[in-house]
Amino acid sequence: MRRVPVLVVAAVVTLVVVVVGLVVVSGDDDPAPSTAPASSPTPTTPPVVPLSDVDTLTTAVRRGEFCDAVAPEAVEAALGAPATDTTSYGDGQDAPVTGRVRDIAHEFACDWTTRTAAARAWVFASPVTPRFAKELVAGAKREPGCAPVSGAASFGRPTLALLCRTPRGLQASYRGLFGDAWLTCTVAGRLDRAEVAQRADRWCVAVLDAVAR
Repeated sequence: MRRVPVLVVAAVVTLVVVVVGLVVVSGDDDPAPSTAPASSPTPTTPPVVPLSDVDTLTTAVRRGEFCDAVAPEAVEAALGAPATDTTSYGDGQDAPVTGRVRDIAHEFACDWTTRTAAARAWVFASPVTPRFAKELVAGAKREPGCAPVSGAASFGRPTLALLCRTPRGLQASYRGLFGDAWLTCTVAGRLDRAEVAQRADRWCVAVLDAVAR
């Protein structure tokens, strides 16, 4: 029997090792399938709707509790910071009137405050006639330190937008009649005229959304 020369055997072994090595290296270079989860779409912030884009003349408002329905982000936007105090009361409950004076409430009201700002809203519990609403508008115009805002967006009918000077700074408000519901919303703070007006505009949209039925 012929014997295979040692050099030939060595060459064959070397060739096998090289081929195997190439196969292994080639396998390692293949890209592994991606296991990373698909990226989620970036959440978008809903557009802010100005009061001028809301049809307040056909909006129906309920004369009842609504504080819990007001969006928390709307409260923070109106105040410029998270509220540090929140109060609410309903028809027939003991409620603050001014200073330390208290009386029985005839409205449903919510009040959010910080050390320097306040956002309020209330709706009369009893139905209001158009004639009485006009008297409310006339009376509000006579409030000390207040003046109507010309060219303001409609907030029911009749409607009134006011800018007043208060101990908290400037206060911007909207009030108006929606069917038989008299609704008022206010924002006050140490802000310039343009800023407090814009906050009140957005705030009253959020309030109207909470009380709409």
